[in-house]
Amino acid sequence: MAAARLPRLTIPRPRCKLAQLLNSRLVYGAGIFMSAGLWASPQRLSDFTHRLAERALSGEWGRSLVDLPLSLDDYPEWASDSPEMRYAHCVQLIAQYAPLRIVPGERIVGSATLQQATFHQVPVYSQGKPAFASTSHVTLGFDRVLRIGYRGLREEIAKRLERGGLDARGEELLRAMNICLDAAALWHRRHMDELARLASLAEGEERRHYERVRENLRDVPENPPTTFYQAVQALWFMFAFQRLCGNWPGIGRIDAMLGPYLARDLEAGEITLDEAREILAHFWIHGCEWVGARSWSAGTSGDGQFYQNIVLGGIDAEGREVTNEVTYLVLDIVEELRISDFPVAVRIHSHTSPRLLRRIAEVQRLGGGIVAVYNEELVIRSLVAFGYPLEEARQFANDGCWEVQVPGKTHFIYRPFDTLALLQKVLGVHNGHTPDYADFESLYAAFRKALAEQIAAVHREADRHATSGHPSTLVSLFTQDCIERGRGYFDRGARYNVFAPHAGGLPDTGNSLYAIKKLVYEERRLSLPELVQCLRADWEGHEPLRRYVLNAYSFYGNDNPEADAMVRRVFDDFLALVGEVPERNGVLRPAGVSTFGREIEWRPQRGASAHGHRAVETLATNFSPTPGSDKKGPTAVIRSHCAMGLERLPNGTALELKIHPTCLAGEEGLNSLVALIRTFVQLGGIYLHIDVVDNETLRDAQVHPERYPNLAVRVSGWSARFVTLNKEWQDMIINRTQQYS
Repeated sequence: MAAARLPRLTIPRPRCKLAQLLNSRLVYGAGIFMSAGLWASPQRLSDFTHRLAERALSGEWGRSLVDLPLSLDDYPEWASDSPEMRYAHCVQLIAQYAPLRIVPGERIVGSATLQQATFHQVPVYSQGKPAFASTSHVTLGFDRVLRIGYRGLREEIAKRLERGGLDARGEELLRAMNICLDAAALWHRRHMDELARLASLAEGEERRHYERVRENLRDVPENPPTTFYQAVQALWFMFAFQRLCGNWPGIGRIDAMLGPYLARDLEAGEITLDEAREILAHFWIHGCEWVGARSWSAGTSGDGQFYQNIVLGGIDAEGREVTNEVTYLVLDIVEELRISDFPVAVRIHSHTSPRLLRRIAEVQRLGGGIVAVYNEELVIRSLVAFGYPLEEARQFANDGCWEVQVPGKTHFIYRPFDTLALLQKVLGVHNGHTPDYADFESLYAAFRKALAEQIAAVHREADRHATSGHPSTLVSLFTQDCIERGRGYFDRGARYNVFAPHAGGLPDTGNSLYAIKKLVYEERRLSLPELVQCLRADWEGHEPLRRYVLNAYSFYGNDNPEADAMVRRVFDDFLALVGEVPERNGVLRPAGVSTFGREIEWRPQRGASAHGHRAVETLATNFSPTPGSDKKGPTAVIRSHCAMGLERLPNGTALELKIHPTCLAGEEGLNSLVALIRTFVQLGGIYLHIDVVDNETLRDAQVHPERYPNLAVRVSGWSARFVTLNKEWQDMIINRTQQYS
């Protein structure tokens, strides 16, 4: 393919609508950023960095992405190659022809400039369609590759080929891996050449800047970095190349990776914390370069769901504390720039320093839901109990949302299903026939049977997992044991092949069963068939009874032992049934509880529910209470949630809390938030999102989206700019219970 046929990437001038953006809630320094809270943050970063962030968040670079006509069909000599080799050829084409974008003044370079990569597919075509799907829901082994460089990967491949014993397929995979590494080197050379060209055209400080950036890039990521600046550039360059090729990996434990480099440079006097913060801020700004690229995504879950999660804090494989200066620099940057495209999860434990807890709370109360927390000790215990070695469990990160995994060693997929839909089927809500169970235990036995059948089906699907043969050669390079085994990421190459059954709707299922037990079998207000008739009518004509259910019963989330016990009973049975097959056919099956926004798409198969909700209502998120049912404040919610015995849930779950900003005002409010986080950890939660926002702001953003371009809210494992969600998703966020105490 001739390069001349390809469109040239042009960088448009900034088109920031200043008058429009000045309607934002907060304006400070040279930047314009938004908070749903009441507190402004200090400006530590330079005016230039603020302007750069504005340009990224305005969608300037996202709108400049291009859709190149790269096609395998132009190379008939590749037609008979193996899938692994054809995938590697795709990576070659991308590296050779993808437009480069180097913005004057930026500290690090490397951008994913191809439009099709934002659609979660390899941006190369075959017969008019994307040649290959891409990979996500995984955190790759960036830490290991940062330590050894691409050169280290080449050496591992050479040694493995020299040792022999691979079948033809394995040898082909390793040759394809070498092609991918050569392609990455080509992309690197193109950047070096372009930086040299730009320097030759510039003068003075601008020229010296290009030369510094080029010098910093020269040896990495082919070789291990020797400075903090090199390490930041190397990590971004590796990550950006994965994204350019359509993969959406999580980044993982960035402070564990970068902290040692910064510590050495600080000790040697080679860098200051202010300089390090500027460099790392440019990493963060690069992370939102796809803002504005996917206007189609505004009809769903927002434009920032690319699974690029960051994990901070906690301990390392040997049990040593990881928290370092990079941990705090990340929190500084999130506080100041409010970039929500990197969701951040901080691992905290019983000995986490008061300084870190306070810093987390300070950032959380600014709003945006960007920073969440893991209960590290509980997660590690859960993973060890499931069978992971302690050293591996201590290294946990996530899949880019919040599902727990060992980074760089895991092939991961989860399979969600709706427990409330199972209950509705048992009740006959949609099929016109409702058995009149003589007692509650008979009804529950029928539900448990349906649950067992569903989980058996998930286990059968898991048996076929990890044998698709789908090539993902570039991801395989960053996944430990793929080289040693001569098998790819989708072909049992990873050390851990995980297929996690995830139950959705557990709070609503437990609440429905609790309401049925009360209404039908204890109070005998009506028969089960009569109750189901109310549900088929969507409660129409039965409003007094519906209001009675909503107001008379104290459901999950109110620290009511009776209601919590019903939810836990469903949860216990789910865990028992999944736990009957923790591993089979080489596939691990750790349980999780999630919805990830599916509570919207599940509404038609649910209909009206016995705990007083109509068919149109969006119900509980993940393992959080049904919206509006939690009436006794956030501490009661946490007590109910933690009463479930969550240490038995190795793949994790999440609790969402939405707190009104006025509750966190002043020193007292900040201390209350710190205490809430401590309570969550002490009582045995796994993962906590706290969104600090008022519904009045959100409703105004629905009416005047132009005033709130970067107002972020927590959705589930990711944050999103509120105005890029469609109305259904916006309403889901608004309808979550607003906590005032």
